Amino acid sequence: MTAVTTGRRRPRVVSIFLYTLQSCLPPKRWFALLLPCLGALMFGLIARAIDLSRERAFGEVGMEGLFSLVVPIAALIIGDAILGAEIRSGTFHFTWLSPAPTWQIVLGRWAAGSFVALVTIAPACALAAVVAGTPHTADAAFVAAAFGSVAYIAIFLLIGCITRRTAIWALAFVFLIERLLGEALTGIAQLSPTWLSRSIFVAYLDDRPDSFIREGIPYGSAAIVRLLIVTAVVLLLANWRMRHMRLSGASD
Repeated sequence: MTAVTTGRRRPRVVSIFLYTLQSCLPPKRWFALLLPCLGALMFGLIARAIDLSRERAFGEVGMEGLFSLVVPIAALIIGDAILGAEIRSGTFHFTWLSPAPTWQIVLGRWAAGSFVALVTIAPACALAAVVAGTPHTADAAFVAAAFGSVAYIAIFLLIGCITRRTAIWALAFVFLIERLLGEALTGIAQLSPTWLSRSIFVAYLDDRPDSFIREGIPYGSAAIVRLLIVTAVVLLLANWRMRHMRLSGASD
C-alpha cells in the first residue's frame, strides 16, 4: 500500500503532499537545490561590487541573475523531482493507479513542490538582498521569487506530464521561449514567470531606471494576479494531460 492510499482520517491530497515531500526529494535533490540557492547569495555579493547605488545595483543583478537564472533553475530541480523523475524511474505507477483522482495528484504534488520553493528559493533571494546591502528590498525579492517559482513548478509539472525528458524541455522553455522569444515578443513575455516575477520585483524598488519597466507587462500586484492565473490554467492543463497519460516501464 502506498502513501496515497491512506485511511479515512487523512484526505488523499494531503497524503500525496506528504508522500511527495518524503519520497520525491531525496538528499541528492536537496543538495542540487542548495547550489542555485548559494548562487543567489553570490549574486548578492556581486551587487556590492557594482559601481551604482546599492538598490540600483541589486535591481540590476536581481533582474538578470535571480529571476532569469536562479529561480527557474532551482524550480526546475524541484519540478522534475515531483513528477518527471518518478515517471522515468517507473515509481509513479503506484500513485497513478491509486484511487486518487488526477486533480488531487496534480494539486498535491504541485503544493509539495511549491512548499519546498517557499522555504528555499524565496528565502535565498531575500537573503541575497541582505547580502547586497539592501535589506529593505528583501520582501520584494521574496514575494517575486515565491510567485515566480510556484508558477514555474506548475509549468514543469505539465512538461513532466507530456514528456519524460522534463529537464531538456524545461530548459528549452526557459532559455528559448522565455528568454529569446519573450525578449522579442511581448505577448509571450506577458505570460512568462521570468518577466512577470521581474515586474513584481521592480515594482517595489524606489531607485530604479525606466529601463527596468517593460511596456505591455503587468506591473506590481497586477503581475501577481497574472501569475496566479497562469498557474491555475497550467494546473488545469496538467490535470487534463495526466488523465490521458499512458505509462510504460522505467526509462533506460
